[in-house]
Amino acid sequence: MNRVQERYNEEIVPALIKKFDYSSVMQVPKLSKIVLNMGVGDAKEDSKAIDNAIEDLTTIAGQKAVVTYAKKSIANFKLRAGMPIGAKVTLRGDRMYYFFDKLISVALPRVRDFRGINPNSFDGHGNFTLGAREQLIFPEIDYDSIDKIRGLDIVIVTTAETDEEGKALLEALGMPFRK
Repeated sequence: MNRVQERYNEEIVPALIKKFDYSSVMQVPKLSKIVLNMGVGDAKEDSKAIDNAIEDLTTIAGQKAVVTYAKKSIANFKLRAGMPIGAKVTLRGDRMYYFFDKLISVALPRVRDFRGINPNSFDGHGNFTLGAREQLIFPEIDYDSIDKIRGLDIVIVTTAETDEEGKALLEALGMPFRK
């Protein structure tokens, strides 16, 4: 167990039980998965772009990324159904906790002019979405080895029922929300 899991079990669970008046430990919200998604718009012209995005995501997550394909054809974007348009990784268990720890303690502080994360990015069911403008905020990515700066979406899925519970969980885990 890493330090995020230990803190969750020892400090956060009792605090959330007290705050929301849960009757069972199983009602306490917890992280269920983290999904990293990188859209690659220039993949239709350059087939190497998908490979580079997969390589970057695999390096960041420590787990092999998979290609995502277009579901519909969109003529305005010159896109056909079945074309590769991005890459994603779903992290669960220990890898998820290690990635979360790395995100809040290393990657987010490296963002230029960082003043905190917008707390309004919850989806209504306690899940939080965060966009990173460049993959360079992660220390594993070497500036000289990338072909293009790409952004990525980070979706933190929790078992919380409401946004209030989800926000309380993420704040307790150390997510730096803007005041």
